[in-house]
Amino acid sequence: MQNYKKEKQTILRVGQQAPLMDFLLAKMGGMSRNSVKSLLAHRQVSVNDSIQTRYDYLLQPGDNVTVNTGRGKRELLHPKLRVVYEDGELMVVEKKCGLLTVGTSLNARETTCFSVLKNYVREANPRAGIYVVHRLDRETSGLLVFAKSKELQEYMRDLWRDIVRERTYVALVEGRLVPPEGRIRTWLTENPKSLRVYSSPVDNGGKLSVTNYRTVKTNGQYSLLELHLETGRTNQIRVHMQSVGHPVVGDRKYGSGPSMLMDRMALHAQVLEFRHPRTNELMRFETPVPREFLKPFPKS
Repeated sequence: MQNYKKEKQTILRVGQQAPLMDFLLAKMGGMSRNSVKSLLAHRQVSVNDSIQTRYDYLLQPGDNVTVNTGRGKRELLHPKLRVVYEDGELMVVEKKCGLLTVGTSLNARETTCFSVLKNYVREANPRAGIYVVHRLDRETSGLLVFAKSKELQEYMRDLWRDIVRERTYVALVEGRLVPPEGRIRTWLTENPKSLRVYSSPVDNGGKLSVTNYRTVKTNGQYSLLELHLETGRTNQIRVHMQSVGHPVVGDRKYGSGPSMLMDRMALHAQVLEFRHPRTNELMRFETPVPREFLKPFPKS
């Protein structure tokens, strides 16, 4: 199955060093600055087969610049995965519930974010690679970052807590939290046999884990929470919400029964803000709260 579409392309060879904006203005037949900015914003320009959105990107002699000149851009087409941002170094994507980030030996043949993106980048460049920086559970939807080189993957993983400025999740949980906002601080331990994570209020040799929460809406039976992670442990939010008696709706693994509201787990990675590892630019990405999370709170 083809997971992308192609458009007509114009390929330009760089003769001398120049900013990408100046090069395109000179080569694209009198195109205006606003038109060039639109091409860049819509990811219609690639440098050496990697999409580039920065107008001040410095081109070098011998670079190949490809401009998609048809209706729109080369685009990933997959029902559970959407490209939010892409440049020559990394990709930010939004995945839907039900799609694994990356496979394991138990599900090696299953379609994952990694396998879809690998095929996508290799269609443009057979030698291109894609590398997992962090993960979301299969049942969790939201924003993910992938690196385009092993070097960048290792750098981002090693300095993840320094690079990332904000990670905000939204969750629909059972009941009303008292107090309506607070901080959950426990030690988490994973059982390697059951693959379940357990929470302890005291240091038992597990990993210190901290989640901050704020109630956005509640009707007593359900609460919509905004959650900020200080640490990023496996199943952290799910286990923390279970530990305070308010499991995530639809989370059968950690304390919630089948939900009449939706056929998914109600956890979504909504905001991701980080420093670009190459440019140091502060980048912020945000997606809407899934509509099904708002079902318990009809508009008045």
